[in-house]
Amino acid sequence: MRAGLPRDPAQWIALALSLAALLAGAWLLRRGRSPARAPRGVAVAAALGLAAALISAAYVAVYLRGGPRIIDATSYWLEARAMAAGHLAWPLGEPEASVLGRFLVRSDAAGDAARRGAAEVAVIFPPGYPALLALGFLAGAPLAVGPLLAAALTVATYDLAARFAPAAPASAGGGARIPLAPLLAALFSALCAALRYHTADTMSHGLAALCFTVALASARRALDEALAGAAGAPRWWRDPAVRAAALAGVAAGWLAATRPSALALAAALLVALLPERPPGTAAPRPSPRLWRLAAALAIGAVPGLALLAAHQRAATGAFASSQGAYYAVADGPPGCFRYGFGEGVGCLVEHGDFVRHNLAEGYGFLAAAGTTLRRLKLHLVDALNAEPLALLVIAGAAIAFRRPRSRALALAPLLQIAAYAPFYFDGNYPAGGARLFADVLPVEHALAALACAAIAERAGSPAARGGLAGRLRALFPVPFVPAALFAAALPLAGFAFRAGFDHAALRDREGGLPMFDPAAVARAGVARGLVFVDTDHGFNLGFDPAPGDVAVLRYRGDAIDRMAWEARGRPPAYRYGFAIPDGGGLASVSIAPLAFDAAPPREVLIEGESLWPPRAQRGAWAAPEHAGGTCASGGRLLAVHAAASGEAVVRVGLPAPWLRGARISPRVAISGDGAGEVVLAVDGAPIHVWRVEPAAPGAAGAPLTCVELPPHPIPEDAVGIELSITRANARQHGKLRRNARDGPRDGPRDGPRDGPRDGPRDGPRDGPRDGPRDGPRDGPRDGQRDGPRDGPRDGPRDGPRDGPRDAASGEAVVRVGLPAPWLRGARISPRVAISGDGAGEVVLAVDGAPIHVWRVEPAAPGAAGAPLTCVELPPHPIPEDAVGIELSITRANARPRDGPRDGPRDGPRDGPRDGPRDEARAATPTAANAARIRVETAAESAPGGPGGPAAGGLFALDAVAVAGGNSVDR
Repeated sequence: MRAGLPRDPAQWIALALSLAALLAGAWLLRRGRSPARAPRGVAVAAALGLAAALISAAYVAVYLRGGPRIIDATSYWLEARAMAAGHLAWPLGEPEASVLGRFLVRSDAAGDAARRGAAEVAVIFPPGYPALLALGFLAGAPLAVGPLLAAALTVATYDLAARFAPAAPASAGGGARIPLAPLLAALFSALCAALRYHTADTMSHGLAALCFTVALASARRALDEALAGAAGAPRWWRDPAVRAAALAGVAAGWLAATRPSALALAAALLVALLPERPPGTAAPRPSPRLWRLAAALAIGAVPGLALLAAHQRAATGAFASSQGAYYAVADGPPGCFRYGFGEGVGCLVEHGDFVRHNLAEGYGFLAAAGTTLRRLKLHLVDALNAEPLALLVIAGAAIAFRRPRSRALALAPLLQIAAYAPFYFDGNYPAGGARLFADVLPVEHALAALACAAIAERAGSPAARGGLAGRLRALFPVPFVPAALFAAALPLAGFAFRAGFDHAALRDREGGLPMFDPAAVARAGVARGLVFVDTDHGFNLGFDPAPGDVAVLRYRGDAIDRMAWEARGRPPAYRYGFAIPDGGGLASVSIAPLAFDAAPPREVLIEGESLWPPRAQRGAWAAPEHAGGTCASGGRLLAVHAAASGEAVVRVGLPAPWLRGARISPRVAISGDGAGEVVLAVDGAPIHVWRVEPAAPGAAGAPLTCVELPPHPIPEDAVGIELSITRANARQHGKLRRNARDGPRDGPRDGPRDGPRDGPRDGPRDGPRDGPRDGPRDGPRDGQRDGPRDGPRDGPRDGPRDGPRDAASGEAVVRVGLPAPWLRGARISPRVAISGDGAGEVVLAVDGAPIHVWRVEPAAPGAAGAPLTCVELPPHPIPEDAVGIELSITRANARPRDGPRDGPRDGPRDGPRDGPRDEARAATPTAANAARIRVETAAESAPGGPGGPAAGGLFALDAVAVAGGNSVDR
């Protein structure tokens, strides 16, 4: 908290206006002057609305310095621009990594297989506010929407107080009765610094506050009209009560499409619509017209709810939560982003520092109380710009609660607090205040005005003689002009001495400028081409789903940038630099040409962190993390954090148009006891597996070791290419290593694995292979299978994946589907039959991602015509949410197994499986085979990353190297 003498010019101006208001009010009071006729309330409200609009417009220039500043505001900006172009979700072209990023979700993130290959992308936030902001884009002035909201909100606050507060007494000068409480409520609204921010930056809280206010005031009006005209009700379309209820419904429905505050509003509306009972009388019977009000309210809510449903459908491919779909693939631990309490609540990628500091024991009662109290502490400043002035809101709530007519006003802030208590993140930041409570600021202004009016009435009554009441009369006199001047002095002084410091902090944070300025691009002479930006903020501000001559994309610093340049016809390219000085101060903006060689390079690199957000996550979460000073390429990794136990798989997509016919080589980083595997899948079918584990367990905090895995070819006709990065569980991993390296393998590979897998996949298994076979892919494939295979095995051993599988060459893979609705939550156990020299493997895939592999081979080669041997493989569980279930049955080539197996089989498993296939491709070289692409990934957190120190070490995807890909020139 910062308070003191003003430092900022705006604070000094506020202090000067406060002193001027006090002096003018005192002079008018001393002269005893009061207008002979009080001005009309509508005129006063309109004048204050105009003042609020002007202050919000000035806020854009002075504090925002010309554009949206925080990441949420820039995301709303992008969403509104897309809606102005006619898109709730827009087509996602290749390479996807040039667009995907923070707060953007793929349309198939929820597993919509029918739309795979035609993915779309959308901003995750509800569409209510972006739909309004889109009108500003269509008019060519999006930043004018906020000031217009400010004017409307001030008038709506006046109306709210007029509906719920009693009329003021007659003025001393004999003028007409004036609405003192509504006047003060509108005045407090215009001078509220928090609302001036929320109606300047492109945030949704200004519209949410307007919807909340209109809905509550219209519901009160509807009830008044219904009770006043119950005897002779006109037809429903002429009934003013029905019209008012329909307006309340429209506002409530649009609030539901804007913010979760609709929960608090729904409860407040129930209180507001209950007919009050005068003291000492029996409970009134409900008016026969109330059913009309309920029906009109429900019908009015339909447009907003329909817009929300359409957006969720476009963003997720289903009527599911777009935010839930995003956090399911872009954050962790699994289920971290939810409304409620318990362990695992709190996302470590988006809110890592907050969660580690405040939610170490989960989100229970104490954590919820702490989060709510932090919000309330900051919210004390929001209403009237200083904490002490919040006492007026509390006093007004006490007064309103005792009056049945205004009880809903007293309860609305409490309902808002309760509605957000189950949400773990406090959401506070400078200038925005406790933004999750900002939607009820107009209600709080009405309550503060009610308290001031009550004090003025008591001070002006004949019973007030001397004492405290007499002194208060000097501060809050009944004549509206001195009263308004004295009341205005309070929030102005609050901004000068307290709130102004918060708004200056917002102005100066993160370089003190919007992170993308189209005017700077124009000044640099860029009239056509691509502009690559470094930040999420800059991308959101510059990207246009319907680009013109200049298109803005994310700068990745790897092969993705070149791919994006090729995909768009190789136009002129530039890099937009936004450098924040180390010691603070204004950022410097630079725009420099970005050159790409006309001839495609022989080898390119795709950084692992460029592939975030991933396509899917199961029992794990991925996060880009810094690893400076290590072997990690570019000093960053895509870290894959495993959940407590069980599977830990992350699927990332690769740009297929450039990788067809190429040879890709994942580069992984490991430390400590980290281990895992990388599975290459093409068009939903796994075609290759790389196993990785350290030579020996390392201590916690051991330096990273980077391993470049052997290259593997991509088919020329590949449409979808994915890597599944599986992190070995630390406990399982230790057992796997012992089982793989200690002693010989007795009997066939399937025997020791025949026991049931009870529990979390790491129960004991009888026989020499007692360890949990399930780590990242059931251990290092038994240790002996993982090394380079010397002698005859080094080439032909590609049979099970790369060999001819009963043909001279080529793969022999069959995929079969299983009935998912009956297998969800079950444990399946394939039963295979082998004879002679038969061998192979069975891969279980769920929703396109391989989750388990069974390896099968006979104990010893058999003669042709030998009888069949049937082997029942160990059971494996199917996830409860599985949509598609498949088995891929791979037949090993007989010829590779004829020769002796010379040498140990404990190195990385990729050499032998890549040899024959790579040689076959090399025999028929093409121009596309000349390049090499490399991708890097990470499967555990580096020290200091979102997940903290790695339990059991680090296993990370650092990059993917690509050699021999296509140069796509469109």
